[in-house]
Amino acid sequence: MNIIYTVKERFLNYVKIDTQSDHHSKTVPSTLKQTHLSKILVEELLAIGITDAHLDQFGYVYATILSNSHKNVPVICFCSHVDTSPDCSGANVKPIVHHHYTGEDLILPDDSSIVLKMTEHPDLAQQIGNDIITASGNTLLGADNKAGIAEIMDAATFLMSHPEVKHGEIKILFTPDEEIGRGVNYVDIKKLGADFGYTIDGETLGSYEDETFSADGMTITIYGISAHPGFAKGKMQSAIKIASHIINSLPKNRISPESTEKMEGFVHPVSIEGQVEQATIEFIIRDFDDENLFTHEEELRNITLQILEQYPGAYAEFTVTEQYRNMKKVIAQYPEVSQYALMAIERAGIEPKKQSIRGGTDGSRLSFMGLPCPNIFAGEHAFHGKQEWVSVQDMEAAVRTIVNLALIWEENSI
Repeated sequence: MNIIYTVKERFLNYVKIDTQSDHHSKTVPSTLKQTHLSKILVEELLAIGITDAHLDQFGYVYATILSNSHKNVPVICFCSHVDTSPDCSGANVKPIVHHHYTGEDLILPDDSSIVLKMTEHPDLAQQIGNDIITASGNTLLGADNKAGIAEIMDAATFLMSHPEVKHGEIKILFTPDEEIGRGVNYVDIKKLGADFGYTIDGETLGSYEDETFSADGMTITIYGISAHPGFAKGKMQSAIKIASHIINSLPKNRISPESTEKMEGFVHPVSIEGQVEQATIEFIIRDFDDENLFTHEEELRNITLQILEQYPGAYAEFTVTEQYRNMKKVIAQYPEVSQYALMAIERAGIEPKKQSIRGGTDGSRLSFMGLPCPNIFAGEHAFHGKQEWVSVQDMEAAVRTIVNLALIWEENSI
């Protein structure tokens, strides 16, 4: 399969467009600037002959590559998100291509304290001779998830320009606000019309992920007793101090992000705010097993209630919000979804690496919305920070994998 790749050029253009989402915003999408890239993607899709490409009022890009097969092929969807993380600036990204990487430290020119070392990024050991792309040191790169976008766009360009390559109907979906947990809030599943999907948003070359954390959010609102500090003895119960006491009492050697790995879950405070009379702590709670998730939540409640026994008159309210669930429950019902993905990776000349995600993707929620949707590598590394990087060759491998998937679904249909 002779692909003339455009993924590198597309990626270098896309990362220069600031698409950072904002979890404080109440608008949809959360930032208008995300649509600046989305509009460009629609124009490029129309230019390669995808006539129904459009941007809807919620910031989603939908497009269809029509089937050129006489077979009854299930409709598959490829999905990536346009937004970048609020954790690090995505404005004025200056991508740098480090050609023919030889294993040296990569010192980023706009901030020489930002250095990519193989000892800290062991996946760089697999990139000798490849072309590494980083930002310049002041921003993140945006490979999460503009690598996935560029790869889907390149694969779509190949399929549209090679009608001899047989495939079924293919849907393309680009979402906003994935980084703030709202990526599929307004997806129209009926309009999308796909049977199975794949997010292109994974890390290491060859990785395939069909299992994620299950996730809840918990808010603890603490109600204290306010009094004038000059006359507070025996009266004041500071909600701020109670909140601090709760956080300080969390287990430090287990169920925390700092002390867990692999299949271990955690409880993690992500924000705290308040005054003497009232304070709020926001937690995220994660585990691969739903029963363990509920156990973590109960332990957090018990810690809080035990602490409140020391503060007569103060009390707390607990609010738990379901965020997403382990996609494996859904994907396991359709073994061909995983089988074909692993075949596509192998056909691209790569050893598949089946693994679990210590996090979630749009695919987690899409799976429970009726679109089984595992995750395939995009090649992004060290995301959400200034050391983010991707290699051109890994992105090209992802393009081949996407094209192979389209072919394999057609080949195995009747």
